Amino acid sequence: MLLQPIDLLKTRVQQTGSQHSLSAAVAEIRAAPYLLPALWRGSVPSALRTGFGSAIYFSSLNAIRQHAARVPSFTLALPGKPTATGGTSSSLPKLSNTGNLLAGAVARSFAGFILMPLTVLKVRYESSLYQYSSLVGAARDITSREGLRGFFAGFGATAIRDAPYAGLYVLFYEQSKRRLSNFYGSSPTTEIGEAGNDKMKRMGVSTAAGINFASGVVSGVVCSVISNPFDALKTRIQLQPVGYRNMVHAARRMVSEEGFRVLWDGLALRMSRKALSSALAWTVYEELIRRAEVTWSGGGDVGGGGKARGSL
Repeated sequence: MLLQPIDLLKTRVQQTGSQHSLSAAVAEIRAAPYLLPALWRGSVPSALRTGFGSAIYFSSLNAIRQHAARVPSFTLALPGKPTATGGTSSSLPKLSNTGNLLAGAVARSFAGFILMPLTVLKVRYESSLYQYSSLVGAARDITSREGLRGFFAGFGATAIRDAPYAGLYVLFYEQSKRRLSNFYGSSPTTEIGEAGNDKMKRMGVSTAAGINFASGVVSGVVCSVISNPFDALKTRIQLQPVGYRNMVHAARRMVSEEGFRVLWDGLALRMSRKALSSALAWTVYEELIRRAEVTWSGGGDVGGGGKARGSL
């Protein structure tokens, strides 16, 4: 909800080749009778998509990572060991780069397919090309004009955007955490359980959360730059399925008519939104896992902040 205006502006910037400037999109929104409703247009489908999407993504990602951790070729060289300096910010299974890449890609592709109808509704709500007044009305209009296929418009571009993005995100995120944990490894640590004869230690809550958030921002920025062309293609196909039939046709038409620059329309907005939203989601997710792990293992302090039991 907080980041919805950024998402709306990104959609407006990407929606048509004749108007791909941020200033024009802002002017269009300012001309609306009521500014705040105009800025938060599409919040309902966006919140539904993000909420259910995050639940499906993190649940499937957790399951995939747990299974992958049992495969030697997908695990880290020294699984389950603390960092060289004695602490780690992570509460997740330690996988190899290949394991992280595949786990993120598969989980995001699965969640993206399930949530495609809400994604189409969200994008059309945010665009100025459609004036839907309700989700039911929007669904009826798409069904009558395009059939059920309309709810999956742009899935190819979405999958090619999301799978590499999510895979690379998990990879960069874990690598960044590992390096920052080594750098800040002298920070106070907390015992969280037994692993063989060794006590596993994790950093205090504030240090761990800071490392996870910083890692999330860096990973979101890098992956947004890499995957933005597919996001631009996806938006155009979902908004104008007649004029842009598929990913290849959309790419050829957009580049021939508007140049390669059009594939990076909305990059700054998407980069800002994805970096912040991903960092917030992963930081909260890891902290909940961290607290649940301590609570269900039978106690101990969470970063020196008192007994964890019942704190989740």
